[in-house]
Amino acid sequence: MELKTNFSLKPYNTFGIDVKAKQFISVSSVDELKHVLKRFYTEEIFVLGGGSNMLLTEDISKTVLHVNIKGIQTIEQTEEYVVLEVDAGENWHDLVVWTLNHNYGGLENLSLIPGNVGTSPIQNIGAYGVELKDVFVSCDAIHRQTLSHKTFSAQDCKFAYRQSVFKNELRNQYIITTVRFRLTVNNHHIKTDYGAIKKELEKYKISNPKPQDISKAVINIRQSKLPDPSVLGNSGSFFKNPIVSYLKYKDLKSQYPEIPSYKIDKNRIKIPAGWLIDQCGLKGYRDQDAGVHKKQALVLVNYGKASGQDILNLSKKVQHEVFQKFSIQLEPEVNII
Repeated sequence: MELKTNFSLKPYNTFGIDVKAKQFISVSSVDELKHVLKRFYTEEIFVLGGGSNMLLTEDISKTVLHVNIKGIQTIEQTEEYVVLEVDAGENWHDLVVWTLNHNYGGLENLSLIPGNVGTSPIQNIGAYGVELKDVFVSCDAIHRQTLSHKTFSAQDCKFAYRQSVFKNELRNQYIITTVRFRLTVNNHHIKTDYGAIKKELEKYKISNPKPQDISKAVINIRQSKLPDPSVLGNSGSFFKNPIVSYLKYKDLKSQYPEIPSYKIDKNRIKIPAGWLIDQCGLKGYRDQDAGVHKKQALVLVNYGKASGQDILNLSKKVQHEVFQKFSIQLEPEVNII
């Protein structure tokens, strides 16, 4: 545990934005975490996990605390399910692979999502018809000021679409150290109805898919249209898919009969933000090194030397043009800092 100064955060954010941290320290245990919180008790700190869901627009004058606590263990198992306790610093996709290697089901639709386990409840990550809340049991967290320990149930977390209590009323109050997941051992709940999963399975003539098959299908789909952050800086989906009223959707459908949609309930419809952006002619748009990805308009990319402000300006252009055309205000999914 070493305190570093004037430290580049370029390797620690998936956009590859080269900003500096005034001070940087990485912790690999809860004891080290508490020690750092105690040491910097009078200061506001910046907590960093996998750096996958944020856009850094300026140097960080606060002390950056990198949570690198790792470990996976089984705490309960029956013939039907298993409960895993996973530390915050574990890479999310590595965890998915680990569960599939043990023939556990539940995380397969969430394959290849960038980031670490500790930030997954904050965002209530989701993809292809599955959200974290579907497999979440509880998480442990440390209060930044009092250093008290608290276990949060799913109900405590107040999960919603890309939302949780940690993004709202408890924002910047707790640091998640451990997350528990309940996964299936037998009778897996296979979900193939969202996106192109069915088509991908049909391509390989898989009629009775296992969790491993779903994961491979999701990986193939994601790799076909989403850039690898290690090659092209990005943070995955930059915007949330907007949810509109049924009346609004009906109006849009009359103007754009081909508009894709996903029913939330009888009053609300989710519309893919990527489709809206594409309809504005922005897929593949580039302003110097900030761009909209050529295969997936929902993803903003850094072609090399874009600053965080460059990406932010591009996102505002996208929001403006989508609103002008559809009267829908896109909301960023990433945290803008």
